[in-house]
Amino acid sequence: WKETDDTDSPVALYGATKKSNELMAFSYSNLFNIKSTGMRFFTVYGPWGRPDMSLFIFTKSIFENAEIKLFNNGDMVRDFTYIDDVVESIVKLINIDYRDKKPDNYHEVFNIGSGKPIKLIDYLVLIENEIGRKGLVKYFPMQKGDIKITSANSNKLKEFVNFSPTTSVNEGIRYFVQWYKKYYINND
Repeated sequence: WKETDDTDSPVALYGATKKSNELMAFSYSNLFNIKSTGMRFFTVYGPWGRPDMSLFIFTKSIFENAEIKLFNNGDMVRDFTYIDDVVESIVKLINIDYRDKKPDNYHEVFNIGSGKPIKLIDYLVLIENEIGRKGLVKYFPMQKGDIKITSANSNKLKEFVNFSPTTSVNEGIRYFVQWYKKYYINND
């Protein structure tokens, strides 16, 4: 899960599109001497997040007493990264010139992740605890093309911009649930 790890054989179309994007950016940067910064975001979550992501789905389902589909018994592991940490990383990366470290380099790729992966079932329990109510969970087998574990090594980010994501998953879930309540529950 380092930027230097081999990514030549993605098991899902999602990963293949990310790899192809990085390759095209590298080629373009090389051909035209244009600075190119690739950012690999690891399971970004928080207020105003995508409604198809687990935090949003689980929270909405708990509040609405709707069924939660949990694949692979919730045994997948994800490196959840709070949105504020992602934004801070982007701002810092936009404002650097990595030619200070590598004079002939115009292209770099950075992992942006908390580096603290958590099982999906444990993530759901944290959401339930924050809301104060259990979800109605139905278990399903692993989905084809899904990945069991994601985990970011963000040491390169720290080296280049002296920043690492710091928001704990407990804090991030709390912030999200507070936002969700204001926006969806108490929004009269």
